[in-house]
Amino acid sequence: MEPRINPFAPGAGVRPPAFSGREHVIEDVDIAYDRIRNGLHANSMILLGLRGVGKTVLLNRLHQDAKAKGFQTVKFEVPDGSGGHLVKQLVPNLNAVLRRLDRMQAAGALLDRAGASLRNFASAFSVSYEGISFGATPATVTADSGDLEYDLPELLELVALAAQERGTCLGLFIDEFQYLSRSELSALTRSFHEIAQAGLPAILIAAGLPQIAALTGEAKSYAERLFLYPKIGALDPDSSQEVLREPAQKHGADFSATALARILKETQGYPYFLQTWGKFAWDEAEGPEISEADVENAYVDIITHLDQSFFRTRFDRCSDAEQHYLRGMAELGEGAHGTGEIAAILGTKSAAVANIRKNLINAGMIYAPQYGETAFTVPLFEDFMKRVIPGLEPYRPKKRTR
Repeated sequence: MEPRINPFAPGAGVRPPAFSGREHVIEDVDIAYDRIRNGLHANSMILLGLRGVGKTVLLNRLHQDAKAKGFQTVKFEVPDGSGGHLVKQLVPNLNAVLRRLDRMQAAGALLDRAGASLRNFASAFSVSYEGISFGATPATVTADSGDLEYDLPELLELVALAAQERGTCLGLFIDEFQYLSRSELSALTRSFHEIAQAGLPAILIAAGLPQIAALTGEAKSYAERLFLYPKIGALDPDSSQEVLREPAQKHGADFSATALARILKETQGYPYFLQTWGKFAWDEAEGPEISEADVENAYVDIITHLDQSFFRTRFDRCSDAEQHYLRGMAELGEGAHGTGEIAAILGTKSAAVANIRKNLINAGMIYAPQYGETAFTVPLFEDFMKRVIPGLEPYRPKKRTR
């Protein structure tokens, strides 16, 4: 069929043509927005899920919904690294919020204090700042100690107060939340704990890999009571079919029952894979019905595309030893596996590969669903590993050179 009107959109953070299966999360967050606007408490939320389940797409949707309700928002993605990015992201974004608040009616002293505190905050953490001038004197501002856990709560409270003074609310939207350092997680958690206690109109909506629930709990013990952790997983069969059929039907096409069954089996309901299989099956079919034969004929192109654009980009970042560890996990099949099982399949002991496992967790390649367990953060990664490394060899640690 005509590729120029192919409705399917496999891409990082690209909104799908049919937004199905996430209605309950959207409704829960919408209720939270309305409660905050009405001066009531609502929990901040961290969306948890594997790669390719649509966390970024959902976060973008929630961000747009907040803006539509008049929230003043900050949105950014944390870069892959060892922390130290939070302040650099917050300073220009909060400056933009204060500029917008300054253009609103009923300006007051709280905006002056928030702006001056942001200036001091940027200076304390050596971040370039070109903000507007404010009237607060140094004696009346805070957030300048250089200790993130003390300065960030003071700053965000003042910004939330300035928003409240103008009859609006503050929303922070952060993607790849797991890449924040422990000190950054601790500071953000404490900030929203104090904001909640003060009854201020602000909310944090973040998205990250499944390990973030444990990481926030380690940063602050009260995080599990402060945040809600909606789990964003594979779509159920009905939603999966809707994601495929609705866009096709808008263009006068449809999938046969057997084609749908084949795609659902291959993708297991993961949104990114559904979009990929839908796209290639569409291009293969003559139409108007996409048959199982069309899906089968597109199979090689689909797997090649996924291997090159989705799986390999993550695989290539790993060292040889890390790739070997991942191949050992793949040998054990789908799901979570004990660290001892993985070491045994590699022909070694858990202690010998403990640092490799730690590095892979830090890189976001694997996570620990429970203590002593390990699982891939990328769905269907075990199949890719078997394709790219057909055979498993025993683990041989590199000899140290003098």
